[in-house]
Amino acid sequence: MIATKVLEVNDLVVEYASEAGPVRAVDRVSFDLARGEFLGIVGESGCGKSTLLFAIARLLSRPAEIVSGDVRFDGTDMVSLDDDELRHVRWRRYSVVMQSAMNALNPVMTVGSQLRDAIQAHDDMPGRKIQARSEEVMRLVGIDPIHLKSYPHQLSGGMRQRAMIAMALVFTPDLVIMDEPTSALDVVAQRSLMLQIKELQRKIGFAAIFVTHDMSLVSHFSDRLAVMYAGQVMEIGPTNTLFASPKHPYSTGLLGSFPSIRGARQPLQGIPGAPPDLARPPAGCRFHPRCPHVMAHCRTIEPPVYVREGVDIRCHLYSDGA
Repeated sequence: MIATKVLEVNDLVVEYASEAGPVRAVDRVSFDLARGEFLGIVGESGCGKSTLLFAIARLLSRPAEIVSGDVRFDGTDMVSLDDDELRHVRWRRYSVVMQSAMNALNPVMTVGSQLRDAIQAHDDMPGRKIQARSEEVMRLVGIDPIHLKSYPHQLSGGMRQRAMIAMALVFTPDLVIMDEPTSALDVVAQRSLMLQIKELQRKIGFAAIFVTHDMSLVSHFSDRLAVMYAGQVMEIGPTNTLFASPKHPYSTGLLGSFPSIRGARQPLQGIPGAPPDLARPPAGCRFHPRCPHVMAHCRTIEPPVYVREGVDIRCHLYSDGA
């Protein structure tokens, strides 16, 4: 893996306007992504994962807004770019694979027509080259180019998702952002698709950010893992390290809430309580109302980020005096 950074996110804050006041869905999130790296992001529903991805891709729409922080892609400040400037970067240098391919693809256009539209929106490529490139990327994701003439409803769920990935790779970008691309697929199709993505990543060399609820997928396919809770990254580090020895109490609870197919049978623990209302988050640590290791100052003082064994942890348990 080349060590140079393709993406830098620094203290990013995203809020949704509401009648009751702003709802902070992403709260001072920071991380870097190296070229060729695969970053997985996990957490409960509503923790801000998809909002974070849409903010990075500059796809947020009202009432959501980036209120502070910056996103640098290959050194370019993405937050300050206007729509015309974004058009020259988006899809050519970074692309997005949406959560539901059936909803993302136009149901009344063939796959080939949609690929052609995507290419023509960003390049003056002649028609013959568009056809050749479309056939090339379809083969790249394991689909017979004959399906360029197919409509989305004529393809299986896995094929629709692969068609979306083909569209995302048409300009061989440096970064691919994926929002739960396997959520509508069965287990066999999920693994097949992820193996395909990893192989494409090896061939092309793009970096990837992957949001999912499936802990088994990130355990096998991500290089690093970020655990989000209530708009904040609670822990981020090498995936193998987090699975072998999770440090934040929330990470421990999350990993204990899904079964393992190896080892002795153990009861699932789960995490008591419910995530907080982001319009009125608790004082101190966001996780303290549900934390089994809560201390008095957790209720009033928000923890900074501590670095332990190459892992960033937002928890008072890792302060020098704890």
